[in-house]
Amino acid sequence: MIIDRVQIDPPQPRILLSGASGMIGAALQRALAARRFRALRLVRSSQPIDVNPSAVLVAIPGEFPWNPAATPPIAHPQVLERLDAAIHLSGANVAAHRWTASYKREIASSRVQSTRALAQTLAGLRNPPQSFLVASAIGIYGNRGDEFLDESSAPGSGFLADLCQQWEAAAQPAVDAGIRVVHLRFGVILGPGPGALAKMLPVFRLGLGGPLGSGRQWMSWISLDDVIAAILFILDAETLAGPINLTSPNPVTNTQLTSALAAAVHRPAVLPAPAFALRLALGQMADEALLSSARAVPSKLLAAGFQFAHPTIEQALAAALLPHPALS
Repeated sequence: MIIDRVQIDPPQPRILLSGASGMIGAALQRALAARRFRALRLVRSSQPIDVNPSAVLVAIPGEFPWNPAATPPIAHPQVLERLDAAIHLSGANVAAHRWTASYKREIASSRVQSTRALAQTLAGLRNPPQSFLVASAIGIYGNRGDEFLDESSAPGSGFLADLCQQWEAAAQPAVDAGIRVVHLRFGVILGPGPGALAKMLPVFRLGLGGPLGSGRQWMSWISLDDVIAAILFILDAETLAGPINLTSPNPVTNTQLTSALAAAVHRPAVLPAPAFALRLALGQMADEALLSSARAVPSKLLAAGFQFAHPTIEQALAAALLPHPALS
């Protein structure tokens, strides 16, 4: 007697994702779907978390409301059992506007408090995920001039550096629970959609762009395509843990970035923004986010064998300026 063998597909890997509506999150969802991963989205809510047992049944499929300031931050955490990984990307935009005292508190709360709340939730599961990837930033290195910076470099000083150290430390409950924790230290991300490039393009297309301050400060950048590819690479590379610089292997000075962007849009870039004017308009944010120098390189990614699709600034800008079907 011949028995037909029925092939049973393995279950879809389940990835918890916060910040799914942002530039990285939206692109990552598409990439996960292409790999047949199921993304479960955490959606922020300012309302008290409803712990009614029936509440989870009326939620939007694949979405779970959460409030990092609430106790518990997510109702029915059992829905997060047996995740393969969690990726935490949400947080207030550091470069949105001037850093008032209240906005600094909002930035810190949205990043540090939310990371701690999610780390504690994952650590408390009976079957926690194998991996927890948490957004961070190369701002942790502070203003370091021409110094080459990799993951072994010491943190710097300033509001951003202090914030990033607290941000990364907030994931410790997950580390203590045996979860592999990776701190994604993002550089300036160049891609279509909302982000740094979207803010620069209108000015440069009018021919009004130019260096910020002296233009000698180093800017560590990475294309959006390489960000997504690196995150997927890290998910697969189980030996990678701790801080990882998500930057191109070829950082550029602000003047070099300015020249490359001007050439990409076929306009001159001869109108510099003086440092004093930036400080007058933006205060501390200008010094730490626009005029600060961080020459970060992705040593751990390169050592692990990751291949960049856009290793040069010209390649990254060309890719970012192409029409993007998902955004049209």
